[in-house]
Amino acid sequence: MENQTLGQKAVEEIIELIKEKNYAPGDKLPTEKELSELLGVSRNMVREALRVLVSRNLVTIRQGAGTFLSDKAGVVDDPFGFSFVEDKEKLTADLLQIRAILEPDIAALAAENATDSEIGELCEVLLRLEERMMRRENYAELDTEFHTKIADCTHNMVMSNLIPVIAGGVRVFAHNVGSVEFEQTLKSHRAIFEAIKGRRPVEASRAMLYHILYNNNRYLEDLEKRE
Repeated sequence: MENQTLGQKAVEEIIELIKEKNYAPGDKLPTEKELSELLGVSRNMVREALRVLVSRNLVTIRQGAGTFLSDKAGVVDDPFGFSFVEDKEKLTADLLQIRAILEPDIAALAAENATDSEIGELCEVLLRLEERMMRRENYAELDTEFHTKIADCTHNMVMSNLIPVIAGGVRVFAHNVGSVEFEQTLKSHRAIFEAIKGRRPVEASRAMLYHILYNNNRYLEDLEKRE
């Protein structure tokens, strides 16, 4: 019990150290030896605490290089356990519902808050996505990147932490829909981008909602064909 208490205390003290020193994603943390001395605990205890922080995506350990603050700032890739849900059909439908609630407003915020540099980055992702679509190749990962980048453009820290939900929704849909659609998807993504680029939040919201509702209808039709 004492070891558990000391271990948890070490985890919390390392988190406090990260906050106090204002470490940024990618910054290197003190060595195990230095942390041991700073916290007044054994190196084994420090090692266990770092393992806990790795599991929370707060830090990453690079062999031979050291421990670094994670780029994901504690956001796990699958926070709601989508990968463990057995009923993929219901999961896909439910995620489309949630995306229809969240992503139109995300697109609107992106249109209001994105910097010129971020719009340029979003354009680069879109161009790669369009090229993949025109070649009739699998575009799921670039689709995820596009929607994730839009969320980044909101400059809203809470919204950014919802990125795993958005990314998970895009991936789950891509894996569970029966057919790949190219033409309308290409047009929809271009419309969303042009609205964000033009700083037109209402239009961006509308374009995103249309895109998601179109996918929802396509998925429902696909389910009917399976029955």
